[in-house]
Amino acid sequence: MTPTTKPIHRVLVSLALPLKVALLISYTLNILQKMTGNPAFPTPVPPLSAISAALTDLQTAEAAALNRATGAAAARNAKRAALVALLQQLRTYVQTVADASPEQAAVIIPGSGLAVRKTPTRAARTFVATQGALSGQAKVTAASAGHRASYEWEYSVDGGKTWITAPVTLQAKTTISGLAAGTSAQFRYKAVTKTGEGDWSQPVSLIVK
Repeated sequence: MTPTTKPIHRVLVSLALPLKVALLISYTLNILQKMTGNPAFPTPVPPLSAISAALTDLQTAEAAALNRATGAAAARNAKRAALVALLQQLRTYVQTVADASPEQAAVIIPGSGLAVRKTPTRAARTFVATQGALSGQAKVTAASAGHRASYEWEYSVDGGKTWITAPVTLQAKTTISGLAAGTSAQFRYKAVTKTGEGDWSQPVSLIVK
């Protein structure tokens, strides 16, 4: 039997730049400290010396801005933009190094002083039917098709041979009443959006109580 290998997901670099200049200065100092002499990053692009020089320029400009010197705020903002541009280039370099060793990427990236981008977790898109609050009711919930969508519903109590139309809703859920207790009911839906209407979903079943 041929062994199977689990695919390695690409780990991405996050450049979470602070908005406040003082925090950006501290953020950059941490990067310089962690990357200087770090064997994982032998030839940083841009060179760390360029980032260090840009950081010094920003520190000087920030001091002038705090003293409210004429034109100092604009000069400080220009120095900040120059440093940010270099840090963005550095992120690309760190990503290249991480991509070269995907198994170790989650360790390599924090070692640069940068962070690993968090992968958002998304709730599973489901279509389910559950017992309603009253006997003979079924609550049916579908996956949202987005804004300005409507939903058509049908149900069957004879194994899908015939389908009964339920009222259209503007939300991805509905309650169907009047079902006989003990019935095995099936439900399906289709979404209608401004680009057209979808196909009927695969049916879901529920033993009505």
